[in-house]
Amino acid sequence: MSNMEQSLNKRDGFTSNLGFILSCVGSAVGMGNIWLFPYRIGQYGGAAFLIPYLIFIVLLGSTGLMGEFAFGRMMQSGPMGAFDKALQTKGKKGGKVLGVIPVVGTFIIAIGYAIVVGWFIRFLVGYITGSALTATDSGVYFGQIAGSFGSVPWHFLALAIVLIVSLFGISSGIEKINKVMMPAFYVLFLILLVRVCTLDGAVDGFKYLCIPKWEFLSQPKTWIYALGQAFFSLSLSGSGMLVYGSYLRRDNDVIDGARKTVLFDTIAALTAALVIIPSVFAFGLDPASGPPLLFITLPSVFKVMPFGRVFAILFFISLICASITTLVCLLEVPIEAIQNNLHIDRKIAVIGVCVVTFAIGLFVEDGNVLGTLLDFSSIYIAPLGAFIAGVMFFWVIGVDKAKAEIETGSSKTLGSWFKPTAKYVYVFISIFVFVVGIMLGGIG
Repeated sequence: MSNMEQSLNKRDGFTSNLGFILSCVGSAVGMGNIWLFPYRIGQYGGAAFLIPYLIFIVLLGSTGLMGEFAFGRMMQSGPMGAFDKALQTKGKKGGKVLGVIPVVGTFIIAIGYAIVVGWFIRFLVGYITGSALTATDSGVYFGQIAGSFGSVPWHFLALAIVLIVSLFGISSGIEKINKVMMPAFYVLFLILLVRVCTLDGAVDGFKYLCIPKWEFLSQPKTWIYALGQAFFSLSLSGSGMLVYGSYLRRDNDVIDGARKTVLFDTIAALTAALVIIPSVFAFGLDPASGPPLLFITLPSVFKVMPFGRVFAILFFISLICASITTLVCLLEVPIEAIQNNLHIDRKIAVIGVCVVTFAIGLFVEDGNVLGTLLDFSSIYIAPLGAFIAGVMFFWVIGVDKAKAEIETGSSKTLGSWFKPTAKYVYVFISIFVFVVGIMLGGIG
């Protein structure tokens, strides 16, 4: 038995392809799918936006996503260990230092995401008790929650849930919660979609989303923002998906896992758009309100919608299902890095990471500060991490070995298109997202 196989046997991991896929979908499906995707569709040509989006999400899923899964599995490590082992194959050092970049970037996003999950929990409780419905002004209600130290207990509760899940490990914690929460998310959103179809005026929202404005395809920004939406929707950052890949067995099918992650992530984004935008149109509100859509615009809809309280409770439960699974993946990145590079017990790593995440998060609960923090990481660090991971796997390890690793465990093989697309197109796209994101102040 090889050293790699011995390492795999000692390392906790996913017990099934289904658990792995649902966990990856849980990581990918998040706020970007739920509030940004519907906005982008309306902003850049309705259904016409789907053409570049689908091109890019298939391209990225067939190169970068497969690559991050397979790179993690090959090295049996997160970014610090994987980058280090890759450079060692060329007699070079410094991989762990480079690996710190995606780990820190993901940790920053996790700090902010934990606060947002706390907001979702607070809104759910607000609709259960009725306080969110009786608030005279939804903007003021949200402002009180999103102010400095405005959501401490809910922020704490969000991280407590993640801590409990993570303490159980990969197979007994992360895999099991995703097997429950992700199907629940899809079922709840389908129920909400049926309800939306009965609203007077919802047809205008469906038209807004579904009627293509073909002239937008000639605008470079349509393609740029479609690329950004696809790139960040798949959580490409050289971190979370790479770490999840490191928990795979040799017989897990990376190709099938990547394709199904792309499929279910896209279904989630489309379903969210078909629920949210028609609801907003039905009550004459602004569909292009960006982040306030979830916390100000939609709560205004729930107040006047028949059975709005039930609708709101189902909606925020579904958001919590999607966001908790994403937060679990985000925090798994620093947990894995500490556990495997400092060689400490997983429970200590989990508790330490969650405590530090909460402590730092207390001082960035203000919505404006939080937005700046998340923008910094998503613009400057996430695409850079994806670029480094792409270079490490497709150039340093080599695209021939990368292709062979991706095909291991799969009954399918990749065509001749894969090597040039992964080695040149994907790596170029990663650095392009980094540069253009800086120029435009973010594209995803």
